Amino acid sequence: MAEEPGLSDQYPTASPWPLFVALGLALSEIGVFVGLFPVAVFGLILFGGSIAGILTESGYAERPWPTLLGVGVVLIILAAAFTLWQVPVADIALSNVGTGPLFTRLVAVAAAGAVMIAMGGVASVMEQTAA
Repeated sequence: MAEEPGLSDQYPTASPWPLFVALGLALSEIGVFVGLFPVAVFGLILFGGSIAGILTESGYAERPWPTLLGVGVVLIILAAAFTLWQVPVADIALSNVGTGPLFTRLVAVAAAGAVMIAMGGVASVMEQTAA
């Protein structure tokens, strides 16, 4: 039996993306639920980037940048919706980022979304100008 089960001719080895998806999801959960701002932002960026990578590798997307932009927009919309739903309007200010645990966590989610939008936008522009 010379063939390895589960591997195709197109991909001689297994994809590394599922490991990064799982690691990003775990780190983002730890960061958001425990309240570790940098861990939450890093985990969400890793999770979004891995989703973009796995969709590009599998052929569902031609380039990873639109997916990265989409995940960033979804994160910002979710963070804004939860903020408007759960945080009193008087408490929504950047000066309150460290004071309330829920608001700080939602800012971390929105910050990760903003970084993904910036990364996807800059990479998309650079790709278009290089062509």
